[in-house]
Amino acid sequence: MTDITKEQAGRHLGKAVTYADQYDSNLLVPVERIHNRIGYGIDENALPFIGYDTWNAYEVSFLLSNGFPVSCVAKINYPCTSHSIIESKSIKLYLNSFNMTKFEGSKWDAVKTVEGIIASDLTSVLGAKVDVALHFDATNAQLWSKYEHEPFHNLEDLIDAEDIEFTHFNEDPEILQLETNKDYSNVLRVHSNLLRSNCRITNQPDWGDVYIHIEGEKIPTVESLTQYIVSMRKESHFHEEICECVYKRLWDKFQPEKLMVTCIYTRRGGIDICPARASHEELLSDSLRDVTRHVEKTLRQ
Repeated sequence: MTDITKEQAGRHLGKAVTYADQYDSNLLVPVERIHNRIGYGIDENALPFIGYDTWNAYEVSFLLSNGFPVSCVAKINYPCTSHSIIESKSIKLYLNSFNMTKFEGSKWDAVKTVEGIIASDLTSVLGAKVDVALHFDATNAQLWSKYEHEPFHNLEDLIDAEDIEFTHFNEDPEILQLETNKDYSNVLRVHSNLLRSNCRITNQPDWGDVYIHIEGEKIPTVESLTQYIVSMRKESHFHEEICECVYKRLWDKFQPEKLMVTCIYTRRGGIDICPARASHEELLSDSLRDVTRHVEKTLRQ
């Protein structure tokens, strides 16, 4: 890497940074391609190849106007003819800056708005048209069937999220409310990809899917359970601590006959951590525990 390239890329690399949670396009750092290409004898005006760069960003999230979080995977593509590439830590910081930013309209409207903002910002700094698409979970509800269990229901499919206010972003067990509708089953099996917390040491955002089985005379409303999961958004704990916190709050509040909480976190630094806690052995996933089996997990994995 040339000295000038190091200088361009070094705005965030190797430095302690604050993770912004409000949209900030100034976090993006372009690095000109030409400086490295000169070293390889590549003529910018007569490239000996065609091609593109495709990025998959697994930690994209933002809020609707009522505070409900939308969690996505972003797929980004731009041509090899762009004058710059994007420095990877800078785009991670940039995408994380959307985390607590609110956008108006429906979920679909907000997704299109954010897609447009990201595409416009990257096009501006890279000097070429950038295509961006946000993908959000349509498959995770079937994943647990791969783990020898009945499918879990996606919490987002059970609520009208746009009619619920999400105002708590620090964990509070008082958010959890008892389901009083007698028509409801005494078994609730749900999952959500809205779990977000922060590393207790670095404060770096952590992303995960949470699977919950709760069975008994008292169960939480799906609305309050969703709000409770969202309330982890500003908590700073290790993955294992988040899992145990959710488990203990549900256990204390509802005294269930059976309870299981499993958190499947997105890999960071090549490692993902998936803590599971249960009242009964049969609720735990054999596939997750069996070290001889490699399992496909979630959209963000």
